Amino acid sequence: MKCLIIAAGKGSRLQQRGDSKPLIPILGVPLLERVIRTAMEAGAEEFYVVTGYQGDRMRGFLERLAERLAIRITPLVNDDWEKGNGLSVLKAREVLHEPFLLLMADHLFDPHLARALTVYALPDGEIALAVDDDTRNPLVDLEDVTRVKVKDGKVRDIGKGLADFNGFDTGVFLCSSAIFGALEQCRDKDGDTTLSGAVRVLANEGRAKAVPASGFWIDVDDPVAFRKAEKALLSRLRDKSSDGPVSRYLNRPISLLFSRHLVNLSITPNQISLFSFLCSLLGAGLFALGGYPALLAGGVLAQFASIIDGCDGEVARLKYQSSDFGGWFDAVLDRYADAFLLFGLTWHLLAAEVSGLVIFIGFMAIIGSFMLSYTADKYDNLMRERIRAGGRAGLRMGRDVRVFLIFLGAAANLVLPVLVVIAVAMNLEVLRRVKVARDG
Repeated sequence: MKCLIIAAGKGSRLQQRGDSKPLIPILGVPLLERVIRTAMEAGAEEFYVVTGYQGDRMRGFLERLAERLAIRITPLVNDDWEKGNGLSVLKAREVLHEPFLLLMADHLFDPHLARALTVYALPDGEIALAVDDDTRNPLVDLEDVTRVKVKDGKVRDIGKGLADFNGFDTGVFLCSSAIFGALEQCRDKDGDTTLSGAVRVLANEGRAKAVPASGFWIDVDDPVAFRKAEKALLSRLRDKSSDGPVSRYLNRPISLLFSRHLVNLSITPNQISLFSFLCSLLGAGLFALGGYPALLAGGVLAQFASIIDGCDGEVARLKYQSSDFGGWFDAVLDRYADAFLLFGLTWHLLAAEVSGLVIFIGFMAIIGSFMLSYTADKYDNLMRERIRAGGRAGLRMGRDVRVFLIFLGAAANLVLPVLVVIAVAMNLEVLRRVKVARDG
């Protein structure tokens, strides 16, 4: 699947954030790169990008991006970039002959919107537009969005000032070469050089299919839309099925605040993982020092490390830096951190009085935490299958709960009771997971 992206405009309403709108970073990644990466997830393999304003700078960026992503990106030049966006599409007439995705450099969207088009069997001479039928979509600027009238699965009319409408143009198209003829017809007959004008021509002939689209998409056209897009991208990270209750309702909202700023720094997810581990290590050392002030400081550090531990994955997903090694490295450091924290609490108690019972409880707490982590993958896979089958995942007890209990025990100076709770709760949860796995 080939993909054409219009990226020729200046974007004057966003100039406070950068000179060239397609290159303005949003949460650490330029808009144009986000669009290309999303299209790749949807199945696009070869790209044509129409440049105009600051063309040399854009083409330099595209060359570096193509090398970094190991994909083919061909720049096309539109010297008339200040005119209608249809002229940018026409620049691809000589290079695109089979059906292709057509995207806008300033429209962010979920990959499934484009994926629905890549698998659509487009009849020759037609185009298809992903149309959002949620006319109350909070991400849409009603004063600026291109409105669509859909009837019997086809686009009947399109335009920004449309009074009778039942959907929105998401900016995600699947086009045949028919789009070029319609663009030339509009330009030569009416002087209309907009893409909407060409879609209107095809719609009047019954050759514009409307493909229902739902979910995340936004036209990042001004500062208000930019802030909405940032908020939407961050909020999409909240819905992680493996999150426990503490992560979901406490850690994740705070970690997202940190991640929002960390994405703008040259910090890698692995470095964040290492920093979180060092915080846990320092917290464990404070536990071992003895005394309530050190105990309290260690508990706060442990919980802080648990919050920061969510940032590595968030930054990785926001900046497309996820890797198998990164996930494994984070898991290894988490296991070490858990062992040190629980051993630190055990040492704290043993410093006051050597007791075989304390050693046993500390040992069971460490074993329980290790076994809980060891069974996590199997359990989470079972829960994902259950959710896909329409069931409920139930409450997940994991590292977030364990570290939060450590924090509470340190803050309340109830180390032994908390170690007992962790030892009992973690091992019982392991047994419950074994039963869930056995029962399927």
